[in-house]
Amino acid sequence: MIWHCQAFNELTTHTLYDLLKLRSDVFVVEQNCVFPDLDDLDTRPDTRHLYALKDNKVVAYARLLAKGDSYTGFTSIGRVVVAQNSRKDKIGHVLMANAIKETLLRWPDSDIKIGAQSHLERFYQSHGFTTVSEPYMEDGIEHYHMIRKTE
Repeated sequence: MIWHCQAFNELTTHTLYDLLKLRSDVFVVEQNCVFPDLDDLDTRPDTRHLYALKDNKVVAYARLLAKGDSYTGFTSIGRVVVAQNSRKDKIGHVLMANAIKETLLRWPDSDIKIGAQSHLERFYQSHGFTTVSEPYMEDGIEHYHMIRKTE
């Protein structure tokens, strides 16, 4: 498995297509959720796209956002996704560990805030995130705000 972390303008058109297709396959089709995935955050100069390739196919992805781009005073990790046929490989934890590492490398003095689907609360807790909100609905799916303090 080969990991990449790139700015929008560094992505090839084929890679961008594969990343957006994975996000659509999981967040729109699999989760049966219509939402504005293309939200103008992908193209911001500081945004980074972290993804893993296995046999030249995108199998995992997360979007890393600079402080203030998603949450005031926080960096953020979002659009965390693993391809359905790769979930058996348990790479979600590797993806999240790499996302945290890359986020802290770029913005070492900022806590990370996420909007986590509630069924993944324990997964994110295992990566040092603490739940800081009551459950809330976003795009028809229950979420929690969670924060990971810098160490």
